[in-house]
Amino acid sequence: MSEHDLFKVFPRMPKKVRLGDITVRDGFQHEEVFIPTDAKIYYLQELAFAGVRRIEATNLGNPRIMPQFRDAEEVLRGLRDEIFLKRLAKRGIDPGDIEWTAITIREPAVDRAIRLKEEGRGPDRVLMMVSTDEQHHFANSSTTLPEYWKEAERCIKKCKDAGIKMCGTVSTIWGSPISGPTRFEDAVEFTKRWLSIGADDIEHADHDGSAPPDQVYRYFSMILDAIPNTDLHIGHFHVTRGWGMANVLAALQAGIDIFEGTLGGTGGQPANFLDRTPVPGTGSYYYKDPNVVGLACFEDLCVMLDEMGIDIGGIDVDRILELGTLIEKTVGRRLRSEAILNGRIPKEPREDFKRPALPKLKEKRNERPDQIIPDDWPDKAEVPESVSKSA
Repeated sequence: MSEHDLFKVFPRMPKKVRLGDITVRDGFQHEEVFIPTDAKIYYLQELAFAGVRRIEATNLGNPRIMPQFRDAEEVLRGLRDEIFLKRLAKRGIDPGDIEWTAITIREPAVDRAIRLKEEGRGPDRVLMMVSTDEQHHFANSSTTLPEYWKEAERCIKKCKDAGIKMCGTVSTIWGSPISGPTRFEDAVEFTKRWLSIGADDIEHADHDGSAPPDQVYRYFSMILDAIPNTDLHIGHFHVTRGWGMANVLAALQAGIDIFEGTLGGTGGQPANFLDRTPVPGTGSYYYKDPNVVGLACFEDLCVMLDEMGIDIGGIDVDRILELGTLIEKTVGRRLRSEAILNGRIPKEPREDFKRPALPKLKEKRNERPDQIIPDDWPDKAEVPESVSKSA
């Protein structure tokens, strides 16, 4: 007989995960209208109240390129606001348990994060990014890879002195929208490079939805064979081709236990339009329809893992579903979440949907209330051997 327990089939598969929300940064960076600062602060604070402890807040890069984040410092100030801290305390939440991240692709952004930290309103963690495809890397950073590695090394030293964690992202693991196929071996080596120069953790990113689930399993199995400490590895999946939740499951089966997503599955390549005005972003979009891209949907991720019996660290799933409904009003369109429409799987009978005619019909036919097969049938079905055996 085969094994029927998924956790026994995949012994590395975790029964507890850590989930991060990156809506306000990665989700909103793709929006072509400016999201009000108050809305950004609202969602960040409410995610914290809902039990999320890993949250991306903003991008500290050049606002000329991504003007969606021209309010970055004001947003970060809202996370150190005295009223917010009191509201956390009232709910028994230690502010020190929440890790606020800002994206800092280049050194000036890292320097800005350090200055804000010194002023008491900076991020706890920052993120820099390399792509295994140098063309893709250049499109995002305007540097060569050797030049960027040296810059990242300097930035990590600065951050350690300032008490800020550094996440190193590895992108184009499963292929590049510019140069096509890439090699897993390069991504594994880039992961090791990040850690060798002092990065605190690694975001393994499928930034354009190029990862089929079997290759997600293969890659993360390779990563955990090489670097088994799961505290170091984060799964980051886009759903450009609809594989987001399948890829989360494949990564779980390989042993990954940290994932991130966005409310409504928002996000994608930085917008090149904002409020009807062309902006640089990262240039032309890599896809035909900017409305069909996005990240793994945080609401669906929470519901799926919770229904699988996996501990999601105390996140209030019902509140996450409410926030998913609200954010559709904020961005002004129907988003990707299925869970906000259909909710969690019912755990109790739904009496209002039961048909009153059924018990009357069973009584009329002299059937017992719990009877499900005819009286003259055997208790157990017998499948003919000629049918059950494979050819």
